[in-house]
Amino acid sequence: MASNTRMDHPHDDPAQDARLTELEIKASYTEDTLDRLNEVVVRQQNQIDRLLRELAELKLHGAGDGGMAPRSLRDELPPHY
Repeated sequence: MASNTRMDHPHDDPAQDARLTELEIKASYTEDTLDRLNEVVVRQQNQIDRLLRELAELKLHGAGDGGMAPRSLRDELPPHY
């Protein structure tokens, strides 16, 4: 007759169960972190795309201003400076 102790089934080891549970928790947190980071990357890529479109529009409109040289920010200062 086979004995029916906890050590007969390795998956019944409390220490192993605790380690497995800890790994499952870490994997869950890691997956959540990865999902949040992916959302950030997608949002940043959308911002980059929008900024690139705006830059292209600015360059396009800047080319139609008669070829004026870029102005200095000092030229933009109010008279009281």
